[in-house]
Amino acid sequence: MTGYGSLYGGWRDDPLSYWGAQASRVDWTTPWTAVFDENAGPYGRWFPGGWLNTSHNCLDRHVDAGAGDRPALIWDSAMTGEVVTHTYRELRDRVAKVAGALAAVGVTRGDRVVIYMPMIPEAAIAMLACARLGAVHSVVFGGFAASELAARIDATRPQAIIAASCGLEPGRVVAYKPVLDDALEVAGHRPKACFVLQRPQSIAELAPGRDHDLLAAENAAAPHDPVPVAATDPLYILHTSGTTGRPKGIVRDNGGHAVALSASIPTIFGLREGDVYWAASDVGWVVGHSYIVYAPLLAGLTSVMYEGKPVGTPDAGAFWRVIDRHKVNVLFTAPTAIRAIRRQDPDLGLMARHDISSLQAVFLAGERCDPPTATWLQSRIDRPVIDNWWQTETGWPITARFRGVGLTPFKPGSGGRPSPGFDVAALDDSGALLPAGETGNLALRLPLPPGCAPTLWDDDEGYRASYLDDFPGWYRTGDAGYVDAEGDVWVLGRTDDIINVAGHRLSTGAMEEVLAAHPDVAECAVIGAEDPLKGEAPIGLVVLKAGVRRDPDVVQNELVEMVRNRIGAVASFRTAVVVDQLPKTRSGKILRRTLRDLANGGPVQVPPTIEDPGVVERLRLAFPTSDAQSVR
Repeated sequence: MTGYGSLYGGWRDDPLSYWGAQASRVDWTTPWTAVFDENAGPYGRWFPGGWLNTSHNCLDRHVDAGAGDRPALIWDSAMTGEVVTHTYRELRDRVAKVAGALAAVGVTRGDRVVIYMPMIPEAAIAMLACARLGAVHSVVFGGFAASELAARIDATRPQAIIAASCGLEPGRVVAYKPVLDDALEVAGHRPKACFVLQRPQSIAELAPGRDHDLLAAENAAAPHDPVPVAATDPLYILHTSGTTGRPKGIVRDNGGHAVALSASIPTIFGLREGDVYWAASDVGWVVGHSYIVYAPLLAGLTSVMYEGKPVGTPDAGAFWRVIDRHKVNVLFTAPTAIRAIRRQDPDLGLMARHDISSLQAVFLAGERCDPPTATWLQSRIDRPVIDNWWQTETGWPITARFRGVGLTPFKPGSGGRPSPGFDVAALDDSGALLPAGETGNLALRLPLPPGCAPTLWDDDEGYRASYLDDFPGWYRTGDAGYVDAEGDVWVLGRTDDIINVAGHRLSTGAMEEVLAAHPDVAECAVIGAEDPLKGEAPIGLVVLKAGVRRDPDVVQNELVEMVRNRIGAVASFRTAVVVDQLPKTRSGKILRRTLRDLANGGPVQVPPTIEDPGVVERLRLAFPTSDAQSVR
């Protein structure tokens, strides 16, 4: 048995020995006393008794090993035209000073710090500075409304807040400080101090006694050494996007997180020290936490942080420019970014202007990648395109194709095979295992591997209720799909994206796959609308590629016929609507619940993560019978 089979089999045959060996990738202040304690927490805890510091493992140990002059973090801003490179030594020194500034206002091990910043180096520096002190950071996506920021402040009760004066979007400056001020008026909790990074595009007014200029405080501070923490201590809290009411705070521990992410870089991504890795995400999301900041630095890579968009800053060649300029080896992005590029530049003419010979592979995650998009990209760049499936809760890929041990087969539409540590199965609604190829509730056999959330912030019972109680012995992912006969996992969408049409359970993802195969379609979404006769009926919404001038009615008729031919009349697919834009979160996920609300004429839940709130009002024209009212 070689390659992937040997890797996965090594874990399956002896999980504790496998993870014990992977833990050698990390520097431990005090060795762990057990690999796993099944009696701790909702399902167990990894590496109890061990002590370490994540910031030391990301920075100091590389400097101590002689790699201090290696680039650690490259910031490339399409919004300002700046490129700034921090070596490992420079990054360590700034992180140590910011940690000192936090310590000077009383932040110590276990305290929480809220970070409210855009895609700038200081966001990563703030995260690593918290980790250096053993403090727990809670990053709030830059630009969230005051009410959402206030909810997260009250949920975490931070000792300090680190913010920027503003963020930059194409054509506009988004002031952050007034939002922070409003949030602190609304929140019940008051932090001891707020640090503000003053960006020249918008200088913020500082409140005397509470607010501090971040760079001035950094310059004045004494460097702070790494503080050892227990492996089971929390590293960060990250609230899931789109929450209403009380935010759901995903907890990540220090020990298991460092081990899992360190192991993922060589096995999944096939990279080694000195390689250049670019996760085109945002530090406010889990991909940014895991693969802009922590995993690349734990593994000694050079991480690229990009402030810009895949299109429009200035054009659909932005990704290829960044790859060329920084000699990126692996790009990690969302399918929606690739679809946006395909819509604007379907022949990739802009890519031809750049040298992308350094690029070895593209990884896609955030939502399922439709097969036409994956096939289109791989055929044009002639590199592996690797879909990988994971969640905020897991913190690293559940499934992928594994560059470090030899790629498993390219199956467009599949998320690949499970990573070591994950036993994936499809269950029926009673929790019984389903045979290969049969769609059900995708679940992960307990215990979850290192790096996964051990609990919710201050809410063990909520964790059990949300993830463990439905299928005893399993973690419920909330995704629907199946495992094929070769072990590849196919994620078809969230379980509420499985619709019931006249008693037939149908996947909207399968219908989206058909629509996406149409040569004029750039992206699409299928949702189930209430139907008095059939229970639910599918409706497709499609965005056409740039330059398509065909009659929308003709395209719609072709789409209906395609679904009928490929899925069958059982789908009852009769409605396809051409729209200019789909509602998405800032991380690129299509807001299918919002579309269902519009289609069904009820109150429309517009989550705070939406990229463009105005798209909801424009989409009402696609649902002329809807008299729904927006609920923000």
